[in-house]
Amino acid sequence: MTKPIVINRKPLNQSIGREGMSRSLFLSILCAGFFLNIAVANAGGTQAIDTRPNILFILLDDLGKEWVSAYGAEEIKTPNIDKLAETGIKFQNVWSNPQCTPSRVALMTGQYPFRNGWVNHWDTPRWGDGYFDWRLNPSMAGILKNSGYATVAAGKWQINDFRLEPNVMQKHGFDDYAMWTGYEAGNPASAERYWDPYIHTQQGSKTYKGQFGEDIFSDFIIDFVAEHKDQPWFAYYPMNLPHTPLTTTPLEPEVRGEYEQHKAMVRYADFILAKMLRALEELGERENTIVVWTTDNGTAQSLAGMLNGRKVNGGKTRTTENGINAPFIVNAPGLTPAGVITDALVDFTDLLPTFAELAGAQLPINFKFDGSSFAGLVLGDSDDSKRQSILAMGGKNEAGRSAQGVENAYVYRDRVIRDKRYKLFVQSSPERGYEKLVDLATDPEEKVNLLESNNSQIVAAKNALQRVAESLPQKDNDPKYNKRAANPWDVPVSVESQVWKQ
Repeated sequence: MTKPIVINRKPLNQSIGREGMSRSLFLSILCAGFFLNIAVANAGGTQAIDTRPNILFILLDDLGKEWVSAYGAEEIKTPNIDKLAETGIKFQNVWSNPQCTPSRVALMTGQYPFRNGWVNHWDTPRWGDGYFDWRLNPSMAGILKNSGYATVAAGKWQINDFRLEPNVMQKHGFDDYAMWTGYEAGNPASAERYWDPYIHTQQGSKTYKGQFGEDIFSDFIIDFVAEHKDQPWFAYYPMNLPHTPLTTTPLEPEVRGEYEQHKAMVRYADFILAKMLRALEELGERENTIVVWTTDNGTAQSLAGMLNGRKVNGGKTRTTENGINAPFIVNAPGLTPAGVITDALVDFTDLLPTFAELAGAQLPINFKFDGSSFAGLVLGDSDDSKRQSILAMGGKNEAGRSAQGVENAYVYRDRVIRDKRYKLFVQSSPERGYEKLVDLATDPEEKVNLLESNNSQIVAAKNALQRVAESLPQKDNDPKYNKRAANPWDVPVSVESQVWKQ
């Protein structure tokens, strides 16, 4: 029987011999040391234990800051999210994209929509043809898996069709998975994601009668962690909550009314967070797990909430702050600082390189990445990110299908670019000009256009943001995927390839 080599499992900032050493450097040394121990252990017939940090990434669906009390929401209490923020790092300036597909593909690839091509929302199981091709795109899970992490996903995917690619989650780098299939065209049962959910696993897709989707997903991840806690793991939990259709929850089965059901669903997401953290504690995994909690875009436009004394309408599909400035919290006792509120600039392309650095993983050299790691900020080695500006774009359902496949409606889609104070709105082609410049510090409603201002500070900020816009590709890519045989649910070809674009 081989004798294990046990590497100190104390939090990094309590480890011996790191006085004066940055946490990020220490983590790099720890990761390098792990691989050295592997080599020594293999030579000596012993087995090394990898103590790189685990990562639990929780992504809610359609939730703005106006429904999170940690950020000043006044019509709801989210005590578990609040505690996560109070004992971790609460970010003020993290940008998603304004709708599901652009946000999710950006975080998975570390690329902006203009590069990965998923500028528009595209509901693959319903509309067919386009899909997230594992052969042509980088993969967050694949990169972590290749570095020795066990990987799991449970929740919402929606960028592949499991009827055509039943093992696609493994191709994207996930060891195991339990996913709502998305609404598959011609399959009414698949519309259900909450009560009686239709879920795809390695055993296939089926309805889970009498059960609630988030209970299944959270239990699945907890079980996976319990089975893989002897190695570092990455868990991606893209919740369905609180996306429509609005419904009751196991905690509030009698709740009725649009706003009350929405709040009940947010409260259940808060409850699930507590459940996950409690399970990590019981498994002895909490102190070595970096929890990242955020949302993919703003709340549905039909809902409005009070935020710090101001009424905020849901901003889903919009590039105003209520659509893209996501609540974002990072927490790991002993690894991350506690009680920190940061104005650091971060956007969703930064997640992949950050997770890779935290895991000691190498980024593949055959892809261009737009993101920048903020691992130093996560570990307390820095009080800011490396970013001078961030970008968001994409949303709405403005793609079309040509004989060549899914194409974006615009050669160059509108986008926004901001620094810590000023935000520039850039128009779509064919105009491709600058629409508006706003001062977010004094104009949270983003109504006052400062483009023509002569104020030297404003002019300098405008020029800097315009230089960023002009440095980027002036033509957006279309989604990248290998064509496959047509299916009955593919939306009809309705546009002439490339010619139709504005």
